[in-house]
Amino acid sequence: MGAARSRILLDNDTGIDDALALAYLAACEHVEIVAVTSSPGNVDAEAVAANNRALLALCGQPAVPVLIGARQPLRVALVTTPETHGPQGVGYATLPAPPGPGEESLDAIDFWIEAARAEPGELIALFTAPLTNFALALRREPRLPWLLGKVVIMGGAFYHQGNTTPTAEWNTHVDPHAAAEVFAAYSAAAEAGLDTEKLPILCSLDTTERFEMRPELLTDLAAAAHCTAPEIVSEADPSGTRSGASNPLVRYLSDALRFYFEFHRDYDQGYIAHVHDFFAAGIAAGTMEHRTRAATVAVETESPLLIGTTVADFRGLWGKAANAHVVSWNDPDAGFAELVDRLGALARQLDPMG
Repeated sequence: MGAARSRILLDNDTGIDDALALAYLAACEHVEIVAVTSSPGNVDAEAVAANNRALLALCGQPAVPVLIGARQPLRVALVTTPETHGPQGVGYATLPAPPGPGEESLDAIDFWIEAARAEPGELIALFTAPLTNFALALRREPRLPWLLGKVVIMGGAFYHQGNTTPTAEWNTHVDPHAAAEVFAAYSAAAEAGLDTEKLPILCSLDTTERFEMRPELLTDLAAAAHCTAPEIVSEADPSGTRSGASNPLVRYLSDALRFYFEFHRDYDQGYIAHVHDFFAAGIAAGTMEHRTRAATVAVETESPLLIGTTVADFRGLWGKAANAHVVSWNDPDAGFAELVDRLGALARQLDPMG
């Protein structure tokens, strides 16, 4: 699938699948990563920023600005996920911190607003984290829905079991009030005449959990990267086994994803990894086939039983304008083939003697 030049502002909470998504974007030659902003979520915001800076350096893009906005959700306490993503957020993977202080002292929210104002309609916003920073940015600049070219959000669950509570998806559950504000802002924008093409594309668990990675993909990736020996990741390996891949990018992703495989196994889902954020990154990059349905999305913020639950009105029963395009179909096999091709090429470029 051919893709036009894409200039992406990414907000993440790295995060194993966030790391895979970031590496994938770095591997897309038609993508310019304008900045990566770091939200509290899987780990705290400072750890997210450190992960982002280290991975960008590994991927040959150390000059991409990495910034922090909010340090906490809007109204609830931050809950992180060491059991899911490891204490540092990227499983068993480790990288030295790149030299220099980074740009964490700059305010991520102001950066987003100024970038969107400077290039109206040109930037793609990709959110693979709780929507805290986006909600704060919309408070400061309500015209962001008009200023951004495209918005892609990974979050929510509709006809699918939640992955944090029985009904709530992780990103939305971490900061339900931020998600509610974002969708309310797009409802107001839709009522004010926002072009429907500018409504956010929402990648919910209904379709992201179709991206069910198996360890054999790492074998394929190592082969595509021209590693000197096969990369075999097996459920029979002792927990915490480290990769011996000759290529540093393959080694990093293998160590991160092994932790994710083990987590899914320990929660009775099989030795797999749901790589939600990679799929959302592919939509932002224009490389993933998908279909959507227009809907009016709202988020529950009051009920202790249902907090963070997303509700979509696909039939207009509320009598309100649609505020999102919910992805209804995707093609995981094509997506994983794309992933191996792109990351294999980047890995070879980074380590041509591997």
